[in-house]
Amino acid sequence: MSNWVVVLLGIVEGITEFLPVSSTGHLLLVENGLRLTIHPSELFNVVIQCGAVLAVLLAFSERLRQMWANRSTPDVRSYVFKLGIAFSTTVIGALLLKKLDWELPENPAPVAWATLIGGGVILLLEWLKRDRPNARAEALPWTVALAVGLSQVVAAAFPGTSRSGASILMAMAMGVGRPAAIEFSFLLGVPTLLAAGAYTALSAIRHPKPMEPLGQILLGTVVAAITAFIAVRWLLKYVQSHTLVPFGWYRVVLGVVILIALR
Repeated sequence: MSNWVVVLLGIVEGITEFLPVSSTGHLLLVENGLRLTIHPSELFNVVIQCGAVLAVLLAFSERLRQMWANRSTPDVRSYVFKLGIAFSTTVIGALLLKKLDWELPENPAPVAWATLIGGGVILLLEWLKRDRPNARAEALPWTVALAVGLSQVVAAAFPGTSRSGASILMAMAMGVGRPAAIEFSFLLGVPTLLAAGAYTALSAIRHPKPMEPLGQILLGTVVAAITAFIAVRWLLKYVQSHTLVPFGWYRVVLGVVILIALR
């Protein structure tokens, strides 16, 4: 790939990784739209996701400092334990998918349907949750953590679903307020994406396959980190006074447009 394609993919990854619109789905759509003769390797796609993790660590630096300072309190220990439940559930589910040799589809049709259905779910859920008070982050029950972990497995199996979108919607569907659901999803994304990056990197070392030059992988990672930081900061401020309805309509329209284009 040329460097400008790498930069474009990094921008797409950074913007969409933590927004409820599916980074994997958008990357597949961009790759098909550009009619690339050489598609990015799995290592490239996963490693640039790790760049987006840096954005979350920076955006939540104050929250993480508070959690560390109060690490001995019951609320913080309980919250970290629930992050662990969600992460462990995701890891077990991801390993099962690997064992079943589950492969992501490389054509836009499944992405379009997942995008369309996900948009409809966002609109329905926001309508059902109208006028309900937001829950505190620490008030998340462990059943929500388990369900959020399972939702990430579903998102990994079906591109276009969106990891962040699925986890946010699952938490909201189980009574968690929007800001608290987004915070939990974003913080859960840190170990999830880092683990995926480490697993893929080890697999690449053990079973070498053609991949991009290291310089291009680093370029994509840096671009993804910068754009993800901007996207995360914007979304955190946006949801304080807005719903996810615009994202729902965006997904519905995008899904319909893709399906029409495929006819």
